[in-house]
Amino acid sequence: MTPVRVLLVDDQPLIRAGLRVLAADSPDLLVVGEAGTGEEALDLVPRVSPDVVVMDIRMPGMDGIQATAALTAGASGARVLILTTFDDDDYVYAALRAGASGFLVKDMALEEILGAIRVVASGDALIAPAVTRRLIAEFARRPEPPTKRRAVGGLTEREREVLTLVGQGLTNAELAARLHISMGTAKAHVARLLAKLEARDRVQLVIVAYEAGLVGRTG
Repeated sequence: MTPVRVLLVDDQPLIRAGLRVLAADSPDLLVVGEAGTGEEALDLVPRVSPDVVVMDIRMPGMDGIQATAALTAGASGARVLILTTFDDDDYVYAALRAGASGFLVKDMALEEILGAIRVVASGDALIAPAVTRRLIAEFARRPEPPTKRRAVGGLTEREREVLTLVGQGLTNAELAARLHISMGTAKAHVARLLAKLEARDRVQLVIVAYEAGLVGRTG
């Protein structure tokens, strides 16, 4: 089995060291490089060809959001996982809009972070329900909605319902229970939404739901 090639980008050497040491014991993961700034990361990517870039947000010089936008606009094909802390909520939306496939919380166990890398490398998105709901709660607290709502034409009534529920952070199992459908049908609905809306992953569906005004706001 070809290991997942990982680039670690964080200005804290201890975090990089912890992930590197743990990954060394995982035959399916290979750390191919480390960087302490966004600029260093962009310089390394074409040379080490990572599958997944674990990217911190707050770094000197080019931050993780800027680096993510530059990376996803390129041709490397690498997927980005943002490293964040709970007080980084204001940055998360911008990071996902920049093209990140998900985000990790820094106080997660290192083993959980490695598991998240595997999830993203497989083509899925890291969108843990509890974290998704925190993100949606942040959207709801924003004083103003998006300046221009995104059109989501071409969806059936059921697909709009599913998109709204995905935007609220429901998992496929929760979708199935809420809509009284099978797990397979729930997965099929999500797959059709990804195709129709040209979304990369479930994270992007959350953003579409918010930008289309389908996610309820508070206050």
